[in-house]
Amino acid sequence: MNKPFLALIARLFVLQASAQQAEFIRLDSLSPHFYYDIRYATTNNFVGEVVYECAVCLLRPDAANALEQANAYFMEMGYCIQLFDCYRPYPVQKILWEKVPNPAYVADPYNGGSVHNRGAAVDLTLVDLNGNPVDFGTDYDYFGREAHVDYYGHSEEVLANRKLLTEGLAKFGFKGIRTEWWHFSYTKNSGYPISEQPLPCTD
Repeated sequence: MNKPFLALIARLFVLQASAQQAEFIRLDSLSPHFYYDIRYATTNNFVGEVVYECAVCLLRPDAANALEQANAYFMEMGYCIQLFDCYRPYPVQKILWEKVPNPAYVADPYNGGSVHNRGAAVDLTLVDLNGNPVDFGTDYDYFGREAHVDYYGHSEEVLANRKLLTEGLAKFGFKGIRTEWWHFSYTKNSGYPISEQPLPCTD
């Protein structure tokens, strides 16, 4: 096999990987019916500083479409999804890990990274249709036992809200994790590569 042909094949693989890596969609371009509180674009987060240049929610298209369907489901019951975090560029994952190097709460960027880095995970909550928060027992990114989904010391209302959120999202392919009631990964995420693509903060 000659060298020009091998170079062409290598170039095609690079272009294919680049196209796959760039394949994100802005959630607000898909639907206007979401609320947003992108914490890492503010100082109101566990790092205590702004780590996103803008408050944008990007996801892989199939994850975004599934989330839109989930939101329609919740809206029929008088609720709406509010997003805290969506796609997270890989360099930001390193910043979070430096602050809290605990894999129970922050995915190790040097050992597989986060599904957020692949554009297939969301951190979210529910609000009512007027934007008023639903009680889930703790704030977002509360790193303690009370945020675990197997902690049952909360009121019946909080436990019912968590059940509603978890079971509702599961209908559309999202699965939670034990230590964070707000985190859900789209179950068809295994083929997505980790991305360093920056958030699109300029029009």
